[in-house]
Amino acid sequence: MLAVRTEQLRKAFGKFIALDGLDLNVEEGTVFGFLGPNGAGKTTTIRILTGLAHATSGQAWVLGEAVRLNQYEIAKRIGFLPEEPSFYTWMTPREFLDHVGRIFGLPAVARSERTQELLELAGLEEAAKRRIAGFSRGMRQRLALAQALINHPKLLFLDEPASALDPEGRKEVLDFIERLRGQCTVFMSTHILADVERVCDTVGIIDHGRLVTEAPREALLAQYAIPAIEVEVDEGMEAELASWSEGVQKEAWVTSVELQGKVARVVVEDIHIAKNKLFKSIAQTGLALIRYEVVKPSLEDVFLKLVGREDTAK
Repeated sequence: MLAVRTEQLRKAFGKFIALDGLDLNVEEGTVFGFLGPNGAGKTTTIRILTGLAHATSGQAWVLGEAVRLNQYEIAKRIGFLPEEPSFYTWMTPREFLDHVGRIFGLPAVARSERTQELLELAGLEEAAKRRIAGFSRGMRQRLALAQALINHPKLLFLDEPASALDPEGRKEVLDFIERLRGQCTVFMSTHILADVERVCDTVGIIDHGRLVTEAPREALLAQYAIPAIEVEVDEGMEAELASWSEGVQKEAWVTSVELQGKVARVVVEDIHIAKNKLFKSIAQTGLALIRYEVVKPSLEDVFLKLVGREDTAK
């Protein structure tokens, strides 16, 4: 079953086209990474799917329900974490989760049990009696994730869940998301490539309101794999490595050479030819080699190849 499906989804704000015929299919039970540059249409898509905005044209279904026709039924079965969540900061997390449970109509016993479960899942049990006003950004984001789960959603929408966090806060939130695998479908929009590579098993890349590609992460990496070899030399041999790189770049089987200090990344046309000739070339120069590695393609390699931009967050 598909958790999310869209057909020719279009959203226009005057002359600006935010979504331009978006076709999307998200399998139930996956952690889906909706990846794209800032302004690509990610938040607009989530707002339409959650019923917070209406499409100009096209159709969308969430958990088998047509969005425009069954918004109330859909709202009871999904969870949503906006990019900038809000809180009653004078409340404690226990009070806040209980309040959200009341909104969903949970009876008292169910609210109490679910609140305790989510405090433990979010790692906030020890802070349950503290005021939210004193929480770090990472703690607030974990609390926001917890409130999005209060109703046992079948589908959880996350809009840039870790983009404003420091490394520690990002790790806490991504660990939380990983723990949700198997509990519900997760639809996570982000422009942070490393976050998608870490927690998502399926990836959709959007650019200028259009879907560029959609596939399981490993299949995407295999399909758009960029053959490359990294060469690292000993300290003090940077000049020799730079000279060697200039020569190698002239070879017909070499696409490009990126040089960073004592490391050269050689992108090649044919990895089999490169393995043979590159190592011989190094041996002839007398470079003191400390690492020679055929590198695995990254999601960043795929993204830049498909979208052709370098304005994503690192």
